[in-house]
Parts: sequence; C-alpha cells; structure tokens
Amino acid sequence: QVQLVESGGGLVQPGGSLTLSCAASRSIFSFYVMDWYRQVPGKQRDLIARITNGGTTNYADSVKGRFTISRDNAKNTVYLQMNNLKSEDTAVYYCNVADVRGVYWGQGTQVTVSS
Repeated sequence: QVQLVESGGGLVQPGGSLTLSCAASRSIFSFYVMDWYRQVPGKQRDLIARITNGGTTNYADSVKGRFTISRDNAKNTVYLQMNNLKSEDTAVYYCNVADVRGVYWGQGTQVTVSS
C-alpha cells in the first residue's frame, strides 16, 4: 500500500502559475509510472502528464508546453509545474502511481483559474 498526498492547489488568475506536489508514503523507486490526472464535474478523469521511472515524460495536447512533470526520488515526490494557466484548466487534480502491486490515487487538490 501507499498513501499519496497532493498539495499546492488553489485560486490563481489566468496567466498565472502553480506547482502541485504529490508526496508518497514510501519510496517511489518502484513506481514505473507517476501520473497527473484532472477532472471537472460531470466529466471523465483525464490523464494530462506522465513520468516514467526512467524519466520519460508525456503530456496531453491541452497542456503541452505549459505544464512540466518532474519527480524527486529523494523526497518521494512528484511535481506538476503549471504555467500560463487558463480558465479551462480549472479542475480537481489527482496524482496516480502504479507498481507491480497495484494502482494508487491521491485525494485530489482543487485548482481554480479565475479573475
């Protein structure tokens, strides 16, 4: 088992930046992927960024060039740096990790982009 705790969400104006963190309760070395998803009410949860244990990253087209995913193995944490935020980025953001034992979700953190 692993517990994931997201933080860093909040209210930001369009064009602003936020950095989300997802801290794991144990070493992240075993996680072959670490992902960020987001979900708005009434819609499915969408994968927006992924980082593998080899450091390969992938992004959804909607966030490519604006968001950056990274991981700090020493701190057991994955980050999502979000720049040039738009109103359509408003959502609950979830951390998701997977290893041979299972798939795990955090509780989510709300990001609201509004003037």
